Amino acid sequence: MHAIRWWGFILLSALALQVHAAEPRWDGLASDWLEGFHLGGYSSVEANLHPGGRAEASLEELSLLISWSGDSRWKFFSEIEIEQPVRWESGKGLTDQDSVLDVERLYFDYNINETFNLRAGRYLTPVGRWNLIHAAPLVWTTTRPLATRELFPVALNGLMLFGAVPFETRVLEYTVFAEALKDQQVDRDELEYRNTAGGRLNLTGRTEFGLSALEFNESTAGNQRYRLMGVDFLSRYGGWEISGELFQRWLTSGGDGGSGGYLQAVAPIAPRWFAVGRLENYKRAGDGSSDRWLIGAAWKVAPSRIVKFEYVGGDEERPDSPKGLLASFAILF
Repeated sequence: MHAIRWWGFILLSALALQVHAAEPRWDGLASDWLEGFHLGGYSSVEANLHPGGRAEASLEELSLLISWSGDSRWKFFSEIEIEQPVRWESGKGLTDQDSVLDVERLYFDYNINETFNLRAGRYLTPVGRWNLIHAAPLVWTTTRPLATRELFPVALNGLMLFGAVPFETRVLEYTVFAEALKDQQVDRDELEYRNTAGGRLNLTGRTEFGLSALEFNESTAGNQRYRLMGVDFLSRYGGWEISGELFQRWLTSGGDGGSGGYLQAVAPIAPRWFAVGRLENYKRAGDGSSDRWLIGAAWKVAPSRIVKFEYVGGDEERPDSPKGLLASFAILF
């Protein structure tokens, strides 16, 4: 995606709001059509004091969510985001040169019947849990586990068949997907993936279990093809939450292709306050290995607002895996 100044996003948001507020016309037909539109978004600010004393802070993202659902079988959803519109670093000052416009999601859904739905467009790759709910107001920590973004493509342009079927007292959710159009431009420091296809099963309940599988080509190391298997779970009880994901990759030609995962626990410690702890591991050929531990706290100011504090330790710091003391505030609107 192209680099862009953050004011472009604000202009886009203003135009969308103008459309939403349009006056009824054509005997109310336009008004009825516009009633199906919903606007929202989220944003977060983040600060990081690194172990060596270097400090940085940023407006981490501005995301606009636009959805539409009418009386027909069709639905539409989009998420357009500017990453790091403004960033500050000690000794360097403020800059907006790192800002990037990213179309994270833009797709149409068509409801075939009670069991089958078809999706076409750009969507988050349904692998594990974190990748599908990674928005800052919806997760407990400022930092994201490396294994959830470095082992597989985080988004695809393609087709998806999804739905749910009853399974005893639970529901079994399924997803089958395939890439149809490669990204036309790759963001900075982003790995390129091609020819991706796979599926996911998720069993709901007090404890949820997920199984993911996919196959893809990666641009590194001669465009080799990989297979990936992932298992995940989420359990909630009495305000506690325990979750985890584990991934293993193999080269289709044989050999280890990397692995990673995390285990995270959340415990209530006071009204609207929660303690958070996480252990994680990530390794792959040519990228080394990384072990991380995290301990922190989260304050749920309101269902749509959260303040997070955490300290991240472990192996040597990486650009895509910060260490030190971090704090952030995220809001969903």
